[in-house]
Amino acid sequence: MPPILVADLFPDVCRCLVELLRSLSPEEWQLPTVSSRRTVKDIASHLLDGSLRRLSMQRDGYHPADGRSQPRAGEPLMDFLNRLNEEWEVGTRRLSPNVLIELIEWADVQLAELFQSLDPDGPAIFPVAWAGEEQSKNWMDVARDYTEKWHHTQQIFEATQRPSTIVNRELMYPCLDIFMRALPFTFRDVAAKVGSVVTVVVTGDAGGQWQVQRQSNGWEQIMETSSKPAATVTIDQATAWKLVTKRRRRELVRQQFPDIQISGDEELGLPVLDMVSVMA
Repeated sequence: MPPILVADLFPDVCRCLVELLRSLSPEEWQLPTVSSRRTVKDIASHLLDGSLRRLSMQRDGYHPADGRSQPRAGEPLMDFLNRLNEEWEVGTRRLSPNVLIELIEWADVQLAELFQSLDPDGPAIFPVAWAGEEQSKNWMDVARDYTEKWHHTQQIFEATQRPSTIVNRELMYPCLDIFMRALPFTFRDVAAKVGSVVTVVVTGDAGGQWQVQRQSNGWEQIMETSSKPAATVTIDQATAWKLVTKRRRRELVRQQFPDIQISGDEELGLPVLDMVSVMA
């Protein structure tokens, strides 16, 4: 599979975020976001944290000496990440929306410059665990960061019921394309006949088609296939990003997203409902 290069898209999605935040009323900053315990202000703060931490660690090589930014002994990764996020969000609740906006705008200009300066094939500072990678290349790590920026910005659009400016094909399709890199890892324990293909079709202007094929040594994502899919999972683009950004039990997925259709071998298509393309 070819790399997905999105470094040049960061200025656009960051601009859309800042324009959205500048338009919000004081009441809208306190609205809850979709499928999240966080408010709009918490999500904005979380996005700022991601940008500042990335600049501090990757650009400046800074690591706090007190160890607070490292997992505690025996602390699971998700508990560690949730603790970091909560500490930051609580601490920045004393900042005004205007201050947050100015900091986000300042940080994201530099973040885009950092990502554009990286060798796409160089070793990343973080592996993309949800894709099953123990060592990632920069392009994949940058792509992961793009999905974070995109889906949290879209959460704010939906929470405030504002028309989204990031669901066009230019900005949304790359996000979906990156999310789908989790397909082989999602199917890693699924038994099937060698050669079996599972296809995911996302409908809408920003949609597309992705497939994985069972090989002798596991599942592999492929660009094209002449084989008839054993199972096809069809999802609307408005549902697809929500499906993969929050872990849910299958029965809850079917209840929350009744528009998802599985044709062919349903048992082979069901693992798509388990796909999570974020660290959550």
